Amino acid sequence: METFDRTAHWQHIYDTKALDSVSWYQAIPETSLAAIGKAQLPKTAQIIDIGGGDSFLADHLLADGYEGLSVLDISEKALARAQERLNEKATKITWIQADAAHFSPTQQYDLWHDRAAFHFLTEKTEIQNYLNTLTKSINPNGWVILGTFSKNGPTKCSGIPITQYRTEDLEQLLPAPFKVVTAFNIQHPTPFNTLQEFSFCVYQRTE
Repeated sequence: METFDRTAHWQHIYDTKALDSVSWYQAIPETSLAAIGKAQLPKTAQIIDIGGGDSFLADHLLADGYEGLSVLDISEKALARAQERLNEKATKITWIQADAAHFSPTQQYDLWHDRAAFHFLTEKTEIQNYLNTLTKSINPNGWVILGTFSKNGPTKCSGIPITQYRTEDLEQLLPAPFKVVTAFNIQHPTPFNTLQEFSFCVYQRTE
């Protein structure tokens, strides 16, 4: 049985799809920006966007004055596209090419943001490895924002299976000292005039 090459798959997606022709496209990532704003972090906070690719979240955070930004993506092509768009501003961001399931951070973070990367992990060992890495990488009083397809959302994305989560499922993912601050569903309008339901959960580390 042939082993699925996740990196090659995403390289192909970003080689062949325009920025605004993928379902996850958002010109303004309003839900994520609102959640980050409510954390009331200092502008020097260390923030990582997991699976950020060439999304516009980093653009908006830079415009808001945040200085400690990192963007991780499995696709080198996605990161290159974002850097090209940002031009000289790209030097203000740490770019990390890695598979989120096997990421080994070299620093601690004040906020871990993941909209639609975690749900691509379908094997229990990879899911647990991701969660272990996350829990070890957050500073005291740090924040986590996870967004995934809900049980009413798609079962596949970009041709591959995903793991759906209810808000109740997300609330159980992170053990103490993390607490759930809020959990909710949103309807994401795609560029194809369809809606996809997401589950979001925001956590804070309490010590």
